[in-house]
Amino acid sequence: MSTIINVIIGLLVFGAIIFFHELGHFLLAKANGIYVNEFAVGMGPTLFSFRKKETKYSLRAIPMGGFCAMLGEEEEVADEHSFSTKSVWARISVVIAGPVFNFILAFILAIVLIGLCGYDKPVITDFSDQSAAKEAGLEVGDVITGYNGHRIYNYREVLVYNQFNKSGKEISLKVDRNGESLTFDFAPLKTENGYLMGIYGGSREKGGIGATLKYSVLELRYQVKTTMFSLEYLISGKLGFQNMSGPVGIVSMMNDTINEAKESAQGDTSVAVINVVLNMINFCILLSANLGVMNLLPLPALDGGRTLLLLIEGIFRKKLPTEKEALVNGIGLVLLMGLMVIVMFQDIFKLIG
Repeated sequence: MSTIINVIIGLLVFGAIIFFHELGHFLLAKANGIYVNEFAVGMGPTLFSFRKKETKYSLRAIPMGGFCAMLGEEEEVADEHSFSTKSVWARISVVIAGPVFNFILAFILAIVLIGLCGYDKPVITDFSDQSAAKEAGLEVGDVITGYNGHRIYNYREVLVYNQFNKSGKEISLKVDRNGESLTFDFAPLKTENGYLMGIYGGSREKGGIGATLKYSVLELRYQVKTTMFSLEYLISGKLGFQNMSGPVGIVSMMNDTINEAKESAQGDTSVAVINVVLNMINFCILLSANLGVMNLLPLPALDGGRTLLLLIEGIFRKKLPTEKEALVNGIGLVLLMGLMVIVMFQDIFKLIG
């Protein structure tokens, strides 16, 4: 029973993030005087709908998507309220509003999370028994400020960069030690779990409004950079296709996270609820930032691909016929849905395997 409830929570979280994405398209369409034929949350059969003025608002059965269908989006419509008749910059603002709203949502949730729990300071708190970092001269209390030339603001960044270091190449850590900037170069230790530096770290610290806003921006930066690194490694083959997860895999991870949060509460219901809420906020930040980045990729059917076509139109002053643009996006959508189906079955096989 608890698993079913966890899955429902996961689906609601997933649906809420997509809703906020589509809300961005919807609000900018309305702001530019574009008629929205239907604003839907979910895909598949309609469960509930109502109409207000020109727009049909609907809730659909499958909570794994949503859409904002605008007048003149798929075909030329000679109407002043049509998407196709608006200026290229107005159309660009509508298209990129979805990803931008995802980043806004991630930032707002980061403010809530960091305001409640503090930020993740990249300070070394201990060393493992066999520690290459300790042998290189690092000490407990050192604050890590750089990793192989990358500026470090939180401890999770250190973990991510080290996780992507699958070749065991030498690490250059820049640290702040009592106000003095020091740099240490060393090779990580090869273990059955990968190449490890042999350090433990991270401490939560709270600050005022300024610090909370600053580290909320840095949290968004961390999530965006992590997503881009993952894409880079996936394209280069350093990460396998099996590392990809779709909605099924994400909801499964949420279920595991909720169970771990409950277990850490050790039977205290109020603590369990707080743990679950905080973990779901963290998941929302991750998913919303990921959705924003993925939708900005310059691929057909994605917001980034549509924006690219519109930018080309703006530069060369020549509009691609709406029907041809719709055909390109339609082909891209079919390929994207095919990829989603493959990833979904892969996630299912992982669950039952």
